[in-house]
Amino acid sequence: MTAVEYWRKVVIGSQTSVLDVMKVIDRGALRVALVTDESSRLIGVVTDGDIRRGLLSGINMKDPVENVMARTPTVARISDSEDRVLALMTSKSIDHMPVVDEDGHLIGLKTLRELASREQRNNWVVLMAGGLGSRMGPLTKSCPKPMLKVGSKPILELILESFAADGFKQFYFSVNYRKEIIQDYFKDGSDWGVTIQYLEEQDRRGTAGPLALLPEMPEDPFFVMNGDLLTQINYKNILEFHEEHGSLATLCVRKVEQSIPYGVVHTDHHTLLRIEEKPVQEYFINAGIYLLDPKVIDYIPENTYFDMPDLFHRVIAKGHATAAFPFLDYWMDIGRMGDLQQASRDYPEVFS
Repeated sequence: MTAVEYWRKVVIGSQTSVLDVMKVIDRGALRVALVTDESSRLIGVVTDGDIRRGLLSGINMKDPVENVMARTPTVARISDSEDRVLALMTSKSIDHMPVVDEDGHLIGLKTLRELASREQRNNWVVLMAGGLGSRMGPLTKSCPKPMLKVGSKPILELILESFAADGFKQFYFSVNYRKEIIQDYFKDGSDWGVTIQYLEEQDRRGTAGPLALLPEMPEDPFFVMNGDLLTQINYKNILEFHEEHGSLATLCVRKVEQSIPYGVVHTDHHTLLRIEEKPVQEYFINAGIYLLDPKVIDYIPENTYFDMPDLFHRVIAKGHATAAFPFLDYWMDIGRMGDLQQASRDYPEVFS
């Protein structure tokens, strides 16, 4: 049974005796008890170490646990990523971290053992965050578009956390416009439990050109993603699809339906064949998410502007296998002000 299922078994009140708390800790197998008030707000944490120190200082086993509990425990918020929680637990050398909501109510428990045992992936992630974002108007005059906030976090942070939650640890951010804002915010990535390096474009290089700046050749297929996207796509499924199809380059695609608000006339020269009233057309669009084999880097020219469609055309022309990965998960390309507003409306349901 996991901590997600167990944590309710170790919730106690502040007047519970030290003796009873020892039984709770022993029975719960998590080596911790969580102290709440009548409103289920977290007011303290007790470990066997706290009890041991209390006994050494002369407390009675019948004394209330409030006499030995830690009153200002380190906590995680519901919006914190698991990687951020893991990094904090590691830095503070703690094995447990309660999760609380905005009002301090206890809603869960994270354990170091569970977080550290998650599957780790060696695949690199390259996030393209160097664009101007000129279509966003005044919002990007002093802020790069990937740093615009959706909900309480920048777009780029939400992307980072979505990859980190699936076990990806090695990130490269391609930066150019207002790069210092991105670099000052994320630094080396340690606050998220990942490693971030920066590909600094001296001039704009498109959506594929910055890959020529990678300091070394990756050993495994690596993701490339535009830094202004929000999605709940399953990255593991893309990896499996890529391998299954023996693809050198995989492009994630999204089906789009477009209604034509007119009667479409079909003709053969001057002869009327039929009238199709307000048809709906379906087609796949480039979703801005790619999985590439390291070999594709050989096809990227240095010191020039080069977009991802150009790379795919070159790979196809060389006769290599490519694939299109269709997905139905949430996806939003934040290209215009309306997209940002829609993403902000979606945020509470999709990303909380």
